[in-house]
Amino acid sequence: MELASAHAVSEETTLAVIGLNHRSAEVEVRERFWVSEDHRYAALHALARARGIEEVVVLATCNRTEFILWASDAAAATESVRELLLRDFALDSAQWDSFYRLYDEKALAHVFRVTSSLDSMVVGEPEITGQVKSAWARAQQTGTTGRFLDAVFQKALSVAKRVRNETPIGAAAVSVPYAAVELAKQIFGSLEQRNVLVLGAGKMSELSARYLVANGANSLWVVNRTYEKAVELATLLHGVAVRFEDRWQHLAQADIVLSSTGCPHVILTREDAERMHRERQGRPVFLIDIAVPRDIDPAVREIPGVFLYDIDDLEQVVAHNLEERHTAALAAEKIVAAEAAGFRRKLAAERVVPTIVAVRQRLDEIRRQELDRFRAEFGPLCEEHERALDELATRIVQRISTQLARELKQAPENAEQDILTAAIRQLFRLHRSQAALTSR
Repeated sequence: MELASAHAVSEETTLAVIGLNHRSAEVEVRERFWVSEDHRYAALHALARARGIEEVVVLATCNRTEFILWASDAAAATESVRELLLRDFALDSAQWDSFYRLYDEKALAHVFRVTSSLDSMVVGEPEITGQVKSAWARAQQTGTTGRFLDAVFQKALSVAKRVRNETPIGAAAVSVPYAAVELAKQIFGSLEQRNVLVLGAGKMSELSARYLVANGANSLWVVNRTYEKAVELATLLHGVAVRFEDRWQHLAQADIVLSSTGCPHVILTREDAERMHRERQGRPVFLIDIAVPRDIDPAVREIPGVFLYDIDDLEQVVAHNLEERHTAALAAEKIVAAEAAGFRRKLAAERVVPTIVAVRQRLDEIRRQELDRFRAEFGPLCEEHERALDELATRIVQRISTQLARELKQAPENAEQDILTAAIRQLFRLHRSQAALTSR
């Protein structure tokens, strides 16, 4: 993925995406910058007040953390995100290199591709569209989106729906929970007579548990810190709910432990795994950790007979239908590219509206000043001449402002549009703050 440095970014209003994903960073880096549910509201509020940022959405999933911004100054907005990461996540320079910084048309295409599941580890997986929708809804509730990002996300969801309806990408896809179960089947050959324990009762755990049951799991135990949620999921899948403090007796009996809790720290340590292994009297156990941040200490891999797989290990599992998904993805990419190009033109027209409004106000101000000077120089006019003179001056102003607006909106590339906008601001002495005020 192409990276862009902050110092090379335009200072004009634009869409920006700053983030990392499964391609730019391994899971041990991604989990460092995963924004927990509780912290997302604080991050949204902080960034909405930060330099260069007008609107913001935070998207955090098991495979990505992204800050989607409508920026009045993209360079300043990028720096504001970096400062947040420094302050709240102890970012260092090497980790910052794992973050992609995308702007304007590249940012727009990226948002459309992510929402359409073309940028997922498993291309076509269905969960990401709902996750994007939830991230947008959270930002709306927090009050950190406005007409620009609302328009971007509304269009992104529309594009995702079109991709799913017009291509076979959904039929060819597998989800992360599905891939986790496929991994378990590769290990055991069959899940029949296998005992399974699921840590966590969230959406990913539910999907994983459904696949496990459908593939013949003998016993299913659901462990969750909130026991009521464990009961709800276990009842749904005819399993057994287990209180978190009672998990040990079932861990010792489980052949497969699948964990996806959303907990911000490790819940199964190396010492825990050693105890479990002893209680199993050396019988092997397979741990599948699809959480980010990870639920299971990576040091567990060092214990003989305990086999741990995390979310990055799942890529090899989903390769079996890669060719079919590649064909579907090509058709989807064409749809996304066309939609992004068309919507970018609409955004380009929208971003110059404040300047157009400010120009019209400035021209109207000039019209009034010149009419006042004319009256002072040539004396009062009769009502008919006053009306004719005012109408003539108004027509001239409208003609000039309409032509300027047409030229700005029809500029084929943002670089040309930015040059024209800057020239018009300088010509009519429009300050950035004046233009911004007219848009509110």
